[in-house]
Amino acid sequence: MGSGAGERGWAERRPVLFPFLLSLFCPALSEQIRYRIPEEMPEGSVVGNLAKDLGLSVHELPSRQLRISSEKPYFTVSAKSGELLVSGRLDREQICGKKPACALEFEAVAENPLNFYHVSVDIEDINDHTPKFTQSSFDLQISESTVPGTRFILEAAEDADIGLNSLRIYKLSLSPSFSLINKEKQDGSKYPELALEKRLDREQQSYHRLVLTAMDGGDPPLSGTTELRIQVTDANDNPPVFNQDVYRVSLPENVPPGTTVLQVSATDQDEGINSEITYSFYRTGQVFSLNSKSGEITTLRMLDFEEIKEYSIVVEARDGGGLAAQCTVEINIQDENDNSPEITFHSLVEMILENAVPGTLIALIKIYDQDSGENGEVNCRLEGEVPFQIISSSKNSYKLVIDGTLDREQTPEYNVTITATDRGKPPLSASKSVTLIITDINDNAPVFLQASYMVHVMENNPPGASIAQVSASDPDLGPNGHVSYSIVASDLEPRALASYVSVSAQSGVVFAQRAFDHEQLRAFELTVQARDQGSPALSANVSLRVLVGDRNDNAPRVLYPALGPDGSALFDTVPRAAQPGYLVTKVVAVDADSGHNAWLSYHVLQASEPGLFSLGLRTGEVRTARALGDRDAARQRLLVAVRDGGQPPLSATATLHLVFADSLQEVLPDVSDRPEPSDPQAELQFYLVVALALISVLFLLAVILAVALRLRRSPSPAAWGCFQPGLCAKSGPVVPPNYSEGTLPYSYNLCVAQTGKTEFNFLKCNEQLSSGQDILLCSDSSGALFPLCNSSESTSHPETQMAI
Repeated sequence: MGSGAGERGWAERRPVLFPFLLSLFCPALSEQIRYRIPEEMPEGSVVGNLAKDLGLSVHELPSRQLRISSEKPYFTVSAKSGELLVSGRLDREQICGKKPACALEFEAVAENPLNFYHVSVDIEDINDHTPKFTQSSFDLQISESTVPGTRFILEAAEDADIGLNSLRIYKLSLSPSFSLINKEKQDGSKYPELALEKRLDREQQSYHRLVLTAMDGGDPPLSGTTELRIQVTDANDNPPVFNQDVYRVSLPENVPPGTTVLQVSATDQDEGINSEITYSFYRTGQVFSLNSKSGEITTLRMLDFEEIKEYSIVVEARDGGGLAAQCTVEINIQDENDNSPEITFHSLVEMILENAVPGTLIALIKIYDQDSGENGEVNCRLEGEVPFQIISSSKNSYKLVIDGTLDREQTPEYNVTITATDRGKPPLSASKSVTLIITDINDNAPVFLQASYMVHVMENNPPGASIAQVSASDPDLGPNGHVSYSIVASDLEPRALASYVSVSAQSGVVFAQRAFDHEQLRAFELTVQARDQGSPALSANVSLRVLVGDRNDNAPRVLYPALGPDGSALFDTVPRAAQPGYLVTKVVAVDADSGHNAWLSYHVLQASEPGLFSLGLRTGEVRTARALGDRDAARQRLLVAVRDGGQPPLSATATLHLVFADSLQEVLPDVSDRPEPSDPQAELQFYLVVALALISVLFLLAVILAVALRLRRSPSPAAWGCFQPGLCAKSGPVVPPNYSEGTLPYSYNLCVAQTGKTEFNFLKCNEQLSSGQDILLCSDSSGALFPLCNSSESTSHPETQMAI
């Protein structure tokens, strides 16, 4: 930066305008920011503060990312200060050649928002090239008979600089015989002519050496020299003479090699060998050839206007005596439309948001055509119907901007073809295509496949079963198109909703959480929401109506005839004189089901007199079918069945008690004489008690019989003696009836017979009777006690065991 600061004085900065920032995605400025600097400035030199001229502060530079968009890296922008710096060698002669004006044009690009600024840097020439001759010395032959005042065209020097720094004057070293005349061509270039001041005498001086100096107009001026070696030849009175001093011709470029350009012609008034003229180029070249005899100039190779626009050739005509004359041939190359336009993209934005507004800048397009004039004037257009537009920004610069509404769901990408056509005849064109991808935003809400849903579900469905499925689609991509489902509203109680239905968030399948009951809930409505995962999320709602279908799960219920408060059946009275068709009563029944399942029919199952009454199939009306006969009983009983229309049908029964009487007084005595109906529960208890008593008695008898048979087979007489006749009939006092100590006045050893065991245990009495008798009470498994009488010797046998 030190060298750049030092060179700041060389740069004359001339901003053409004061640019300002535009709002987001506004088109770039079409005017240029112009600077003027000298060529050959060192790298790092400051051209100007580009950020300041654009209206950008230093704090904005990191986010705006100001940079240069150019084919060749001549300049760069300082990321810290925003200054435009030289980054490559600026050689005006190499960049622009002989053009009078040399300017480097490029674009400055700023991000966030994207914007382009046109910058032009004029490169001023400095005097850094000296005039140069092609050769260090030139040989010239002049006859001693040449008349003073004769001029000879000399080799012109070349100076790459232009303007004041270009070649300005030629000087010749002092000589009494020669002088120098500075001449100027039509294009402004200078060339020298050597003039003979006095006659030459070969015998006095046959050789002259002169120094030719070419000087430019720089400050300080630079110069180049060459040596003129002039040989004085013997007399040849008449030199050749061209019919024109300057030949001018125009030649289109791209003519094939060998094309005739023109023919020069010179004459010589001498005779013989002195009149024979030979033509030659004063300086040989690689582009044209010259016929030495005819003076015809032809092309050696293809000519290209874009390389050299004109040629200046010196042709020399020399006779056989050595005299020569020169003329200038100026060939102007005419441009042909032989170069197609070249298209380049700069700062192309390939990913475009679909909500980008019209006018958003997409790319900067540069069109370059090497031809000139109308052949280099280019028109740019877009091919096909696309929502984009080409806007001219500056010379050969165009902007590609959005010109319509973008919708990724309709067109996810555009293949944009840009065609550039020049104005030549015939015109040439070039095309270049670029693919612009439209990126997705969450601009589409989910859409259900149906405007509303209605499903039918039969009641008593299994819990957890799928009853419906809602489906919504979202044309967006990724999370923006991922749909989840939920129930957001219902006509059910909010607390009860979760116990009725649920919905799968991923699939939209609606599940029943319980078995529905048509009699309790015939229909309900849900509001299902489909929501995507975008930010912000978009959603859509749909109505789902669930109709609960009926099953035949409820039997008919008879409302009339009803039972009385005490459970007895009521009765209806029928006049004795009732005629056929008399409405006696009506069986009334209801069914909680609906539809065909609740369609009831009435049927007589049983009747005291089958032909006495008729029953309406659908109405349940009981009417007399005939008049009451003398043999007909006054009390009639009808058993009626009520069936529904379900499959299979369910039914209920009703009993009708009909009494033929003309008044209520006739009915009441008959009803009061009827015995009270027995209680079925009391009768059942009585039968159970009787059965239990009979079983106990039978069991006791079986045990006694079994014990008796066992004792009968026993070999011990003592054990059997108790059962001998008369053993227990001994005279004496009986046991006094003293029960003060309990159920019995003494304690006894008990003989207990246990079910499942094969032995009896006989225990002796704990206290002897006063009569000397023992009483042994035996108990069987039923708990019955019976006495065993034993003699006095039973005391000597404490225990006796018998195996059964």
